[in-house]
Amino acid sequence: MVGYNVYYGGASGSYTNEINAGNVTTITISGLVAGATYYFAATAYDALGNESDFSSEISYLVPANLPAMQNRSGLTGQFILTVSGSPGQIYDVQASLDFTDTNAANFPQRFYRTWESRP
Repeated sequence: MVGYNVYYGGASGSYTNEINAGNVTTITISGLVAGATYYFAATAYDALGNESDFSSEISYLVPANLPAMQNRSGLTGQFILTVSGSPGQIYDVQASLDFTDTNAANFPQRFYRTWESRP
């Protein structure tokens, strides 16, 4: 064994990308799309270029980008939360994407959260 090739793609058993990893057993693959699932397999090759069968396949769901949140105070003590996320993703705020808490001044602290909804 001289080295390894890593194959991956967006469908099981259909590898559209190949990376020669050399003789290391750990590599980093960049440029994967957030929210997409990729399927990976590897082969080993010898000095003559003979390549083994594919390893067992694994899949990996690239985590979606987290939404950016911005908050600011309104003129009358309101709390304004603005959420900006990835195009094509759906986010839920327990009101609307430009949420104004008109009651925030009545509480010493508040908790707000957003999460990605998957249809």
